[in-house]
Amino acid sequence: MSAEFKHVFVCLQRKPPGMPNCGEKGADMIFQKFQEELMMKNLFDKMAVTPTGCMGPCMMGPTVVVYPDAVWYGNVKPEDVPEIIEKHILGGEPVERLVTSKGKPPATF
Repeated sequence: MSAEFKHVFVCLQRKPPGMPNCGEKGADMIFQKFQEELMMKNLFDKMAVTPTGCMGPCMMGPTVVVYPDAVWYGNVKPEDVPEIIEKHILGGEPVERLVTSKGKPPATF
C-alpha cells in the first residue's frame, strides 16, 4: 500500500435503543481524535476525515474505513487513532489487529 492521500470515514450512526451502533460505542470521540491529530500534525495534504452514517458492520463498531485502500477497521478506540495515522495514513501499512476486511465491506455487511 502506498503513502498516497487517504480519506478516512468514521461511522457516527446512532440507532434506536437495543440496536448495535457505532454512535453509542464512542465513535464521536474517535472522529474528534482524528480531527485533532489532523490539525495538530498539519496532515491536510495527507488525509481527510469525514463522519458518516451507517456503513453496515454495526456489531464490529465503531467502524473506520480508509480509502483508497478500502481497509475496514472495527472496534476502534480513540487511543488507536495515532497508530492508524502513523502506520496506515503515513506509513501505508494497515494496523492488522484492527482490520476487519480489506477491499470490501466485512462479511456481516
